[in-house]
Amino acid sequence: MSEKSPLSGVCVVLIDDSNTIRRSGEIFLTRAGGRVVLAEDGFDGLAKVVDSKPDIIFVDVMMPRLDGYQTCALIKSHPQFKKTPVVMLTSKDSLFDRARGKLVGADLYLIKPFSKETLIDAVVNYTQPVTAN
Repeated sequence: MSEKSPLSGVCVVLIDDSNTIRRSGEIFLTRAGGRVVLAEDGFDGLAKVVDSKPDIIFVDVMMPRLDGYQTCALIKSHPQFKKTPVVMLTSKDSLFDRARGKLVGADLYLIKPFSKETLIDAVVNYTQPVTAN
């Protein structure tokens, strides 16, 4: 394939307490050309967001210590990261959960298990500039 990698030059932070989710996300995104920074909880994730200044952040909803909603709210309340897209990852798909995600500033809500295509599409849709024809 001589085609350019769809995520070339894109930095992604993936915050999830599941090693399986972190590793599968890392594999999908790095194979598509992205640079992936992994974090295993909200506190670790916040530090890595500040250090890496990502283009997009994926955060699990259910985590110990600092859950995904709290993590997203803290990211979105920081002036430097308020415009950085945050995608909530969860197995909880109720209207209440989606509304709570919107309230804390989440840009998208992805249901686990996610596919490679869903993950890559989310990154492309939220990080690529819109081109007018």
